[in-house]
Amino acid sequence: MTAPADGRATPVTVPDGPAVRGGTRESWQGSGRVTQVLVLTRRALWSQFADRRVLVIKLVQPLLLLVVLGQLFGSMVDPGLLPSGVPYMEFLLPALLVTSGIGSAAASGAILSRDMENGMTARLRSLPIALSSVLFARCCADVARCCVQMVIMVVCAWALFGYSPPGGVPGTAAALALAAFVIWALTWVFLALSCWLRSLDAMQSIAGVATFPLMFGSSAFAPVDGMPFWLQLIARANPLSYAVDAARGLCLGTPDAAGLLGALAASTGVAAVGILLAVRGFRRPLVG
Repeated sequence: MTAPADGRATPVTVPDGPAVRGGTRESWQGSGRVTQVLVLTRRALWSQFADRRVLVIKLVQPLLLLVVLGQLFGSMVDPGLLPSGVPYMEFLLPALLVTSGIGSAAASGAILSRDMENGMTARLRSLPIALSSVLFARCCADVARCCVQMVIMVVCAWALFGYSPPGGVPGTAAALALAAFVIWALTWVFLALSCWLRSLDAMQSIAGVATFPLMFGSSAFAPVDGMPFWLQLIARANPLSYAVDAARGLCLGTPDAAGLLGALAASTGVAAVGILLAVRGFRRPLVG
């Protein structure tokens, strides 16, 4: 209100606040969960690829895996143990699609631990967003990055090593989809570990311990029949072997419906448990 010369008060126009419905003002309740996940996913992807040096390393990594593992294990594996008429590169690539995601899943947990230690998670928790959106965005961003790496790996194998599996493009595309789903499930396991441990050093130690037994104690790089008996037992009990065998069957044009369903069911169960534990662990107070 203002007081003019005659002493009478005149009203002053005040900018409107939030919209009024039914006589009460509405308060902003925040964006929807889908929007939250999309925005946070874009932020996570930008933080990963903003540094061109990191971008180059991540894009070159698939080629290094093809060259090193293809040449190393290709010279050691007995061709008689491979499926008839299948070159080692066609035997190896489906396995690399699955196993390359283990490192990505472990890195996802490590990045979340780092964010909890450097205060970024505390900032996100102060915003009007669902805490689960932070985890889903972290998972989506890392799986998307891994999918780009897998596509590059397939293209490099085709262009440089003559990769031409009997399953063709449809089989390879199906194997890519299966690998992405398996990686998505594994990512939730490491996110759950990160939410409960809340230590970057602990996550890095666990990643190193878990990665090598899962990868090399499976059917990924060599036929199980050519392994020592004790290692055969480990490889056949390793859940990663089922995903590798299912992806390999799709690429080689010999899909096993039972194996594929088993890999999908196992990944679904792992993801469900991982999501439950990750969300519960992430909701705990950051201090205390």
